[in-house]
Amino acid sequence: MSEIPNGGEGLSREQQRRANRSLTARLLVFTAGSFAFGFALVPLYDVLCKVTGIGNAEAKAGRAEVREAVDPNRTITVEFIANQGSVGSYEFYPRTQSMRIHPGKLYDTTFYARNLTPVPSVAQAVPSISPGESVQYFHKTECFCFSPQKFKPGEGRDMPIRFIVDPHLPAKIDKLTLAYAFFDLTQNAAR
Repeated sequence: MSEIPNGGEGLSREQQRRANRSLTARLLVFTAGSFAFGFALVPLYDVLCKVTGIGNAEAKAGRAEVREAVDPNRTITVEFIANQGSVGSYEFYPRTQSMRIHPGKLYDTTFYARNLTPVPSVAQAVPSISPGESVQYFHKTECFCFSPQKFKPGEGRDMPIRFIVDPHLPAKIDKLTLAYAFFDLTQNAAR
């Protein structure tokens, strides 16, 4: 990248215009690349899940096997967090902030989402579970995150999650956090 000598002083008008057009073009390419990367996060997450075996890719593919084997002597706190993506206009939050659960028992909860725009939209939720070592013990059997969600203008609805925490979760872990980032995929869906 060449620098403009003396901050642009001494350049002819045509040289300044050329330099400004070049800078504008580079900024537009950078902006387009940033947006493309943001939209590519959901498909990249799916690929990552398939390759690494995390993120309940088995449940998405319908291969999750769930057997309840409740541990009545142990309770764990599960917190639910909602993060809205940087693109789109949605109201998005968990109906329940946290639950005390017994490992090995199947539980249900819901998140609420509402399209705040006057046009139809499509959104996708991307989950994350912490601490990271607990991912293999947290199994979602039903989740709105398994597929894109279509919304009519102004439509709002509860979206269910059904999950079970494996009783083999290490004893040192007594708190899990399930967080969702909610991204607007309307532009991708239109293609």
